[in-house]
Formats: sequence, structure tokens, C-alpha cells
Amino acid sequence: MLRIRRNTFPRFLITVFILSLAAGCDMDNDPSSPTDPGSELETPDWTEATHGRVDPDYDIVFAQDTVQRLDIEVSEQSWQAMLADMTTNYGEFGSGAPLPPPGSVTENPIWVAGSVFHEGTEWYKVGIRFKGFSSLGGAWAMGVEKLPLKLDFDEFEDDYPPIDDQRFHGFKKLSLANGIEDKSLMRDKVVADVFRDMGLVAPRTAFYRIHIDHGDGPEYFGLYTMIEVVENTVLKTQYADDDGNLYKPEGPGASFEAGSFAEQWFEKKTNEDSSDWADIQGVFSALHSDLRLTDAAAWRSGLEQVLNVPRFIDWLAVNTVIQNWDTYGKMPHNYFLYHDPDTDLLDWIPWDNNEALCEGKQGGALSLALDTVGDEWPLIRFLMDDPEYRAAYRSRIEQTASGTFEPGGMMAAYQTTADLIGPHVIGPDGEQPGHTFLIDPSDFNAAVAELTAHVGERATAVAEYLAE
Repeated sequence: MLRIRRNTFPRFLITVFILSLAAGCDMDNDPSSPTDPGSELETPDWTEATHGRVDPDYDIVFAQDTVQRLDIEVSEQSWQAMLADMTTNYGEFGSGAPLPPPGSVTENPIWVAGSVFHEGTEWYKVGIRFKGFSSLGGAWAMGVEKLPLKLDFDEFEDDYPPIDDQRFHGFKKLSLANGIEDKSLMRDKVVADVFRDMGLVAPRTAFYRIHIDHGDGPEYFGLYTMIEVVENTVLKTQYADDDGNLYKPEGPGASFEAGSFAEQWFEKKTNEDSSDWADIQGVFSALHSDLRLTDAAAWRSGLEQVLNVPRFIDWLAVNTVIQNWDTYGKMPHNYFLYHDPDTDLLDWIPWDNNEALCEGKQGGALSLALDTVGDEWPLIRFLMDDPEYRAAYRSRIEQTASGTFEPGGMMAAYQTTADLIGPHVIGPDGEQPGHTFLIDPSDFNAAVAELTAHVGERATAVAEYLAE
């Protein structure tokens, strides 16, 4: 149970409640506390291979042929502090209230220290918090306790010196997606796999059963998708050099529309102390150069000196074939930009794919022809108005539909994945009321059938587009 009493406090007392709880949590995390001195924390399960700063072990953490179990344990006091913080930012749990306006929630949910258990081994004083915006606020408003989570294994190392540089089989941070708006619970994983198979940089993913003990013993919170964190191991393992600037664009400037640049729209996830956004500004300048209308070859050359244009076109083609409305072209978010020191170019990295593989909302996904995209999305419009770039896009559309997203292969992948996760979603060992977004168990099988039909429909759409 979440144990939130509704309408029992005046709203102005919530802040006092949070501060008192947070003060209690701070005492727990204070190395000088006589009841829990951080320097005396015992870590009997610690080994260098499992907890040390070693190379990430993908075979263990992102195993592909199994659903693993992860247990999270936090004190009742810490859990209540997390819930009170959510109430302040998102309103009453289960109220059905709409999400706050974008930008109104300026701080991430609070961190608390807890334990993580995997295969009988404990990780100590791990940073645990809720994460996300619509996936978090949406679940909260619906009254579904399956909230998305983020883990940081050395978040509290300053308070607890024995966990300095603690890692989970080589991973410092991990993200747990709750699958809201995806009753198949496989979109986050399948789409990331498609992007990587098509040569794009994308995080690894795997399925986990998440149990949380916040005072009354472990509860099954449901099937989650573990997602690799971009600023952590994605950069380290998929680039030769991980010292570049990583940005997570969000808001008006993330559209790259003329005149929309502001540093606030391009949050730095690495090199945060640097006040230099010259690489982003370089893309704005090259993209909106007057050369676009007077000397196309010079314009392309200028743009290709600051942006990995082939990589962006690859992403655009794959994203449009599979249909993904909740990202660039419709929404100014859900991607990263990485300034790769090895190429000196900004690279496009897709993120948050739980609403892909369907027509979608907000007027639906973009058409394959991209003919309705206006100048407010210049990275698409300007490139598609250029014959060279449009030809490259068409070629990549064909490769996607006949290769990775070919119906026979995708249908087999969907069925294999459904067989793997189905027992953890429906049935006696499946998700439980209050910890699931399924209204009825049949929703899962219906969603898998929709994915199977969708890939066939997209093959037909691609064939028609290429025949034009």
C-alpha cells in the first residue's frame, strides 16, 4: 500500500511534512549520526567483480533470454518522504488530475538511500528515486503504484565512504521504465533493439520483475524494462571517447526552429560545469544559413561540419517507418545529442520509445513522405527539401522495411518476447491490481496482436510510398 491519506492535510502543511521527513532521512544519511555512522557501514557482500568499478557486464545485467528479479528495500520513513514529495509536485495520488504544465516541475524527485538485492547479493545505500514526467505523473494521477524508477549506486558515497564508486556489475546508474501507455510492455525494448540493429546508438534494455519492500515486506510492483543510462555506459561502450558534451534537449529550443535557442532547452548531462554551448549554436547557425537557398552544396557542407547528418537521416527513416509520434517532428523531446570528440560532430541518440509502433496521439505519427512537416521542425523540413538528403532518406526507408523491420522477423520477435514476459504480466504470477496498467488480462494479448498487425501495415505503407 502507498499509505497516502487523501484530503487529511491542508495543502500548505505538505511542505512542512516533507521537510520533517527529509530531515529524518538526512539523519539516516549523516555519517556523524551515532545510530548509523557512514564510515562504519558494513558491506559483507561486496566483491570487486560485483560492486567495484569494473567494465559493465551486459551478459548479467542485460540478459536477453530471461526475466530477472530485482528487489528494492527502503525504510518506511524514506518511502513516505518520496510520496510526500510527489504529492507536492503532482497532487493527490489517484486524483486523475492532469499533468502540471511543462517546466512547472523544475526539480527531480528526491533521492533516498536503500538496498538493492539481485541473486542473493546486496548493494548498499543505493540512491533510489522516482523518474520521468508523463510516465511518472500519469501513473500517479491514475492511482497506479507502478512508478518509474532510477537507481544510482554511488549517489550517497559521500555519506557512506565504504560504498565509494559502488557499481552494479559495472553500472553506476540504471533506469526502470514502467510501460505506461504500452499494454504489450515490450515497446521500449523492441524499439531500442531496432535502432541499434540499424546502426544507431541506443541503450541496451532487459526485462525485470521489480519487488519493493517499503516496510511491510516485498510487494511485486510489476514487470519493468531496465534501460541503460545514456550518460553512463552508453557513451563509454558505444563511442571511442566519452568526454564530449551530452545534451538532453527539452522544450521550444529542442525543435531547432529559427531564433529558439536558449541554454535552458539543452540541459547538459556531462560537463555540466562548462558554460559553452558553441556546438549546439553551431548547428543552429549552419541549419539556418542563407546558403540553404543560394548554394545547397555549401549549405550541406557547413551542416555536415557540425552535425552527423547521415546518422540523423538514419534515425529519421527508422523512426518514421516504425511510427513514433512522441519525439522530434511532433514533440520537442525524447532524444539526446552527443558531441563526439572523435568526429567533432553532434550525434543523435533516440530515447523513451514506449509510445512507438503505433499511429499515436496529437494528430498521429508523421507520414512517410514527411510532407506535412513545417519549418517549425527545420531538421526535417530543410533536409527533406534538399534532393540529396531526400534521396538518402528514401534509401534508408527501403533498407529499414526490408531489413530489421521486415514483417516476418518482427512478428517472430514479438512472439518470442510475448512468450518470455507473458507469465510475469498475466496469470497467477503476473501483475496485480494497483500495480498494472492493464484493465483486463486480455489487454496484453490484444496489444501483442496489434503490434503484429502494425508491422504488416507498415510494410504496405512503405511499398506505396516508394512506388510514388
